[in-house]
Amino acid sequence: MDIRSPAAAIDTSVEQESETAQRMAEAATTFLAALTPEQRTRVLFPVENEERQNWHYIPRDRCGLPFKEMDGAQQKLAHALLSSGLSRRGYMKAVTIMGLESVLAQLEGPTRRFARDPDLYYVTLFGTPSDDAPWGWRVEGHHVSVNFLAVGGRRIAPTPNFFGANPARVPQGDLTGLRVLAAEEDLARRLLSSLDPSQHAKVILSAEAPSDIVTRSEHRIQLNAPAGLAAGEMTEAQRRVVMGLVTEYVSRMPEDVADTRMNRIEKDGTAHIHFAWAGAEQQGGPHYYRLQGPHFLIEYDNTQNQANHIHSVWRDLTDDWGDDLLARHYARSH
Repeated sequence: MDIRSPAAAIDTSVEQESETAQRMAEAATTFLAALTPEQRTRVLFPVENEERQNWHYIPRDRCGLPFKEMDGAQQKLAHALLSSGLSRRGYMKAVTIMGLESVLAQLEGPTRRFARDPDLYYVTLFGTPSDDAPWGWRVEGHHVSVNFLAVGGRRIAPTPNFFGANPARVPQGDLTGLRVLAAEEDLARRLLSSLDPSQHAKVILSAEAPSDIVTRSEHRIQLNAPAGLAAGEMTEAQRRVVMGLVTEYVSRMPEDVADTRMNRIEKDGTAHIHFAWAGAEQQGGPHYYRLQGPHFLIEYDNTQNQANHIHSVWRDLTDDWGDDLLARHYARSH
């Protein structure tokens, strides 16, 4: 069942970010000004171009300009753009994930088609930064994909938002024990361990975890009714853990963007958020969980590399890519 809703059904009162949109536009404009004409050609696409939704979180050939082909000043400006769309904590997670490529290079050796390189993350812009016309940007590479659309100089669509970690826990070397996405796992385990037998029976989808997040890199999410246990059937303490876990994902964004999304979630009713789990329940085994509300989906999977390889994503079930935001903008303009 396709659970996307018509643009007209969305309450526009919850889309009032402003400071972040301005910071993004300023950072993107400064970054573009520092590029050569040839680099700008590689970076810029029309906002309507299908490349904007051509996303993935695996090592592969990509459009855009990688950090590896920028000089030092350009790299700083690219990082300024990345940080403009993330909270301080979200930005630190992103750059730490990028840094794990060096750990993987040491663990795996130089035998892969795509080198493990912290500078193989690509910047792409869609449209020209503007206070009026829609425009967007993406920073993407292995295990990081952040996608934004800004409309009217204040409204932002911040999904899909993907963070992964390989290794999920660094097994050796100077960074031994580092867990970039620790809270994403630990809060879910705290919730799972708090369930009584009847709650537990509703939460467990399968004894075996899927091999990856179920939605993978699909452009459009199509899901059946939410699976698992509704927060409305949980204790107050359990609901606090649910909201703490949701906040962990939403707070990857700057405060104004995160507040807008949390207001939307609360308006929808937190009792309708469902939590589901699949796979091993003991620490170290392959596992998966999902949080689904009326307008959002969170997926987390840790099954690869002996369950030491995390994929996690936050998506908007009604406005991924800002499609509905664009539709309303064009309707108003005409």
